[in-house]
Amino acid sequence: MKLILKTPTAQYSDEIASFREEFLQDGSSMDGCYNLRGLKNPNDWIKYCDDCSKMETVPAHWVVSTQFIYVRECDDRIVGMIQIRHYFNEFLEKYGGHIGYCVRPSERKKGYAKQMLRDCLPYCRKIGLKKILVSCIDSNEASRKTIVSNGGTYESTVFYAKAGVNLERYWIDLI
Repeated sequence: MKLILKTPTAQYSDEIASFREEFLQDGSSMDGCYNLRGLKNPNDWIKYCDDCSKMETVPAHWVVSTQFIYVRECDDRIVGMIQIRHYFNEFLEKYGGHIGYCVRPSERKKGYAKQMLRDCLPYCRKIGLKKILVSCIDSNEASRKTIVSNGGTYESTVFYAKAGVNLERYWIDLI
């Protein structure tokens, strides 16, 4: 089954809306999706993603980032989303890392997260990253396995007080 990383475009507006709604109904965390939870209109979210991809338009509180949707080619369905942050701000350096991702609740346990993370590593190299930091909540066994299966080496666990969670930090060497 072929899956493709794509930049979000208006062509996927309905799929983005459906993806968002499924997460809201499931009560799941939408990591690696910017503020998709708060933006009802998919086209507003697409514009926000575009703004965040350029130094001259990235919001002051954020960093230049690339947002991808992960599309299953046979039915054009978004099965996941992944965001690559090109550098750190204070929050990302301590908690968030270079990459955030999520898989649609109805598409979990199919290996998509592992494949999506693996598929974005060449892009990380292309933008000049030598190693990447990926973090996950310490109770998220699936995310831990995804990171480790892609070469992640555990560094430390930090407490993120705002969310009341322990985050495990893993580094993936890209060289």
